[in-house]
Amino acid sequence: MTRTLTRTYDSHATARSVVEQLEAAGVSSSDISIVGSDGKSGETNAGEGAGIGAGVGGAAGLLAGLGIMAIPGIGPVVAAGWLASTAAGALAGAAAGGLVGSFVNEGHDKEEAEYYAETVRRGGSVVSVRTEPEHEATVQAILDGATPIDRTIREAEYRAGGWSRFDENAGPYRPPVV
Repeated sequence: MTRTLTRTYDSHATARSVVEQLEAAGVSSSDISIVGSDGKSGETNAGEGAGIGAGVGGAAGLLAGLGIMAIPGIGPVVAAGWLASTAAGALAGAAAGGLVGSFVNEGHDKEEAEYYAETVRRGGSVVSVRTEPEHEATVQAILDGATPIDRTIREAEYRAGGWSRFDENAGPYRPPVV
């Protein structure tokens, strides 16, 4: 039975590296998705500036298909893979829920899905992989080897700042001024 494994990363470069490692390990690009900020816009607003002007360079596989799409409540992001396609379909009216709905459709509970969407909104990147049980350990080792965000800690930080759930009608995220 296919299972979807998902991790979040603060750096788009790290997420891209994870995708490259997954493909090098033989995971089909059709089983991998990446959505997030590429950090190249130079904007202070991660949600609005995510992915603008992104160039992939000589990347192969999934990364060669990175494109820019706008997600309600998040803004422009770079995205590729089945998750991006599902979210794009939802945005076009084919399904409800945008990015959160895409994660739920892949087997994540609503709370997880809202955390993933909020992480993207705040400038992070998400990598999701569909895998069969016999490949799960390899996929997990690659995903976890890149030091993903600790969901428990990050979610507590979000909640301490007043976050309770992803709101696609919320304005773009602006980090606190320190």
